[in-house]
Amino acid sequence: MNPLVTPGIESLKPYEAGKPIEELARELGVTDAIKVASNENPLGPSPKALQAVQLALASCHRYPDAATYRLRQALSEHHGLQMAEVLPGNGSNELLELLLRTFTTPADHVVFGEPAFVVYKLAAIAQGTPFTGVPLKDHVHDLPAMAAAVRPNTKLLFVANPNNPTGTHVPRAALERLLRDVPPEVIIVLDEAYMEYVEAPDYADGLSLRHLRERLIVLRTFSKIYGLAALRVGWAGGPAHLLDYVNRVRAPFNVNSLGQVAAIAALDDVEHVTRSRESNRRGRARLAAALSELGLAQAPSQTNFIWADLWRPGRQVYEALLRKGVIVRPFGDSTFVRITVGTDAEVDRVIGALREVLG
Repeated sequence: MNPLVTPGIESLKPYEAGKPIEELARELGVTDAIKVASNENPLGPSPKALQAVQLALASCHRYPDAATYRLRQALSEHHGLQMAEVLPGNGSNELLELLLRTFTTPADHVVFGEPAFVVYKLAAIAQGTPFTGVPLKDHVHDLPAMAAAVRPNTKLLFVANPNNPTGTHVPRAALERLLRDVPPEVIIVLDEAYMEYVEAPDYADGLSLRHLRERLIVLRTFSKIYGLAALRVGWAGGPAHLLDYVNRVRAPFNVNSLGQVAAIAALDDVEHVTRSRESNRRGRARLAAALSELGLAQAPSQTNFIWADLWRPGRQVYEALLRKGVIVRPFGDSTFVRITVGTDAEVDRVIGALREVLG
């Protein structure tokens, strides 16, 4: 008898998102919980974006602009690209899936780091594309090992920079070497969802490296520093002819009207981005110092979260923190948790809860 689904789908486990505050209230009756699990901007969206959404609500009976013309125009002007070199998506998640669907088959191969953003693996398995997950080295992408993992049939190589869930980055020199060394027929995808938070002087914006490689696609999102996670807007920047193929696969109206106008307004609100970055810098330093005082190891973060080793089962601590109204993100059976940097008050709450649970 034929199986109901493909072997890849049969083996998949659903993506584990951060537990919603409302769900914790239903389960444990905790009514004052804070969520520091999903790397959201605790300051919320730009006031300009909220105003744009309010004005657009009256047109919700109309389909979105399927070509995302104004959003592509704003992004191209902001980043110095041609409009044909910009392709918005329903979050960067959709774009990752579209890249696998567009460029790979079960006869091909992809490479990514491990642990890295779990959607790389999920999308590859769902597509039936073989993959190699290259272990990180000291919580950082091992770029030489990733280059060595490339095969004659490798189509895509993903680098999250900075990486999720570890928060680490690869420096410019190593990244430039990778872009030069990997065979030119491979499409390298730089996933830069957290790049606006980076402070490291040796970090390289992927769009500034396009001269090193023709087959280079950079992914960005409005879900993080721009605070528009609920509206699901991401975008890809890359060669027009590659994005044209991806555009043929995407669903029509994939970026909703509210997301489009909010993203355009958020892109223009430099003050909100600066305020969000400063708040994160302050909170991240305080959280990192407290984790060190507790004797916990952590990866050097260039993002709005910290990857901490609790030296004990992470899910056990996660469950204990839930009862104190603090939602972090555990990772399987590992000793690690990921903690988003919240507001000053939320950072205080996290530190206090960790001291109680671990003390």
